[in-house]
Amino acid sequence: MRLRTRPLIAAAAMAATVLLGGCGFGAGPGTRDASIEVTRDFGSTVVGSASEGHVPGAETVMTLLERHFKVLTRYGGGFVESIDGHAGNSNHLDWFYYVNGILAPKGAAATDIHKGDHVWWDLHNWAATQSIPAVVGSYPEPFTNGLGGQEFPTVLDCASDVQPACKTVADSLRRAGVKVGTQLLGGGSGSDSLAVVVGTWKDLQGVIAADLINGGPAKSGVYAQFVGGSVLELDNPIGDVVRTLRGSVGLVAATEQVNLSEPTWLVTGTDVAAVDAAARAMTPSRLHDHFAVVVDGSHDLPVPLTS
Repeated sequence: MRLRTRPLIAAAAMAATVLLGGCGFGAGPGTRDASIEVTRDFGSTVVGSASEGHVPGAETVMTLLERHFKVLTRYGGGFVESIDGHAGNSNHLDWFYYVNGILAPKGAAATDIHKGDHVWWDLHNWAATQSIPAVVGSYPEPFTNGLGGQEFPTVLDCASDVQPACKTVADSLRRAGVKVGTQLLGGGSGSDSLAVVVGTWKDLQGVIAADLINGGPAKSGVYAQFVGGSVLELDNPIGDVVRTLRGSVGLVAATEQVNLSEPTWLVTGTDVAAVDAAARAMTPSRLHDHFAVVVDGSHDLPVPLTS
């Protein structure tokens, strides 16, 4: 199991490796098929993107970023201040980065690039939470390439009343080349696997990841929470509830509990029809660049709500 740490302040997510610089430990043979995307405001605005079929040896997240974007740093190069002129400020606005949809545990200069890695930088307000441990917007990552060059088994934990939705999710993952095991909800997936939990919010009572989401963004990094199983509240970037949805409403989100090292994804909703709708949203195009997605009828609502 990998040991992952969380930042105590926003800057620590990127400033932990000043002494390591961006040089790596010597050029190796390199790797391939890496990509990088830069956005702001929780993915709502794209700054730019790039992909590389061949990645040089000793490539780090920082060197990849610096090769494709204009980067200004502080603290000896360990903390990203601005990318292509988009800068953080003292009002809870900073850069964070994710590798394959998972918040990186180390600074960018100390995080190596591995085959197939998708690096996503986002400039956003962290007033509501200092840590968003996982996001859905790099799907089908992390299921295809894992993290740190290590792939993990994928297990679907499915409630008995949502088997069609479970099949929809399984089919989506298999189309991406992911080998999927399926079990009834409550079987437990272990600490070295990626779990996707599928069920109504009522089904998910007692699931640790669901309890985190009920605690709001400060607990889960997800800017939405269910109330009584039939209402879903949506938050803005500072964690205030700005919209309340009733009826058949679904959610696709990812979070992570403190004692595990891999994220848990949830495909859930207020009723069976909402879970079906959320399962159909498990596609790269519908989840792209979103931290989490609420499905309200025919509308996808990325959360937090930025407008």
